[in-house]
Amino acid sequence: MNKLYDSPKAALAGLLHDGMTIMSGGFGLSGNPESLIPEIKAAGVKDLTIISNNAGADGFGLWHLLQTRQVRKMISSYVGENKLFEQQYLSGELELEFNPQGTLAERIRAGGAGIPAFFTATGVGTVVADGKPQETFEGHHYVRETWLRADLSIIKAWRADTEGNLQFRKTARNFNPVMATAARTTVVEVEEIVEAGKIDPDCVHTPGIYVHRIVKSTTNEKRIEKLTVRPRE
Repeated sequence: MNKLYDSPKAALAGLLHDGMTIMSGGFGLSGNPESLIPEIKAAGVKDLTIISNNAGADGFGLWHLLQTRQVRKMISSYVGENKLFEQQYLSGELELEFNPQGTLAERIRAGGAGIPAFFTATGVGTVVADGKPQETFEGHHYVRETWLRADLSIIKAWRADTEGNLQFRKTARNFNPVMATAARTTVVEVEEIVEAGKIDPDCVHTPGIYVHRIVKSTTNEKRIEKLTVRPRE
């Protein structure tokens, strides 16, 4: 099975439709699928549900899909650094399902592992727990959270071999590996493609069985979201 595609547009061909759910990797601006997001914008699909830790930053990443009003609902953890996200949510234009960050990661992991629900202490006694079943275990209260799955995951890795085994670099690893497991189809953009067997098995972070399509990334801007410096002595 050939998993290699010539362009981001070709890698998404036949996968996009209105009303679909998409997982998008990244944390802040680290590990964003910078080449695939513009092709979703260009396709014009709308009423999307996007599962992502955040929605990019002003003028970058998933922000572009918010700008074109293609997103109906965000399932995420962080709204900061994105004024458009904030404005659309507060005006009622955008539906938002907030999650504690660890809970979001575990819901995605559960989706990939085939676990429909789990209990966590995070959120008990807050609005996060409103309307959700709760149980007591060994004298402690827990709230039930359900898995997250998607029609499509778009993720970014550093290297892939031709069989789809993936290697990530440092903080770009973030949500990408778990999202690769939790969608019907996973499309990955990578900076480097090598022959099968060229990645040390101990360095494979995501096995190729989870990856359906691979494309060489066309954008590797890796913008710094907040640059903090000190004057030279």
